Amino acid sequence: MCLICERIREITENKNPYFVKEMTTGYVVIGDHQYFEGYTLFLCKRHVNELHELPHEYKLKFLDEMSLISQAVSQAFQADKMNIELLGNGESHVHWHLFPRKNADLGKYGHNGKGPVWWLPFDEMYDENVRPGNEKLQELKVKLIDEINKIGSVTTNG
Repeated sequence: MCLICERIREITENKNPYFVKEMTTGYVVIGDHQYFEGYTLFLCKRHVNELHELPHEYKLKFLDEMSLISQAVSQAFQADKMNIELLGNGESHVHWHLFPRKNADLGKYGHNGKGPVWWLPFDEMYDENVRPGNEKLQELKVKLIDEINKIGSVTTNG
C-alpha cells in the first residue's frame, strides 16, 4: 500500500491526528512538519499516479476543491503568496502540497529571501523542531477548518 493510501486509511479509521476535513474528492490534512506554518496537503481519494488519469468531471471537482482549500490556507495563515504543487516523485498517489508563504521566508536561501520551498535544506524543512505538538496542531486545524467553512458557505450561498 502506498504511503498516501495508508494515511487515508488512518483517516477513515480516525487515527490520523493531522486530518482536518473530508471533501468530495479528497482529504485535507495539516503537514507533519510546519517550517512554513499552515503547510497543508490535499490527498485525492482515488489512487492514481497522474492528474490526467482521473475521470474528467472528478478531476474538475478535485481541482475546484483544491482551489478552495488553497484559498482557505492563504486566508487562515495570512500568506503573502501560495505555493501549490502536485509533484508525486516521492509518492506517486495524486496529492497537492499547499504552502502559505511569507515575504522573504527563506532568508539566507534565496535571492532576497524569495524562492521555492525546495531551496530549504530537507534537514531543516523536516526537522523535529518544526513538527507541531498537540496544542499547536489543534490551533492550526481550527484556523483552517474555520476558513474552509467560511469559504464553503460563501460558495454554496453566493
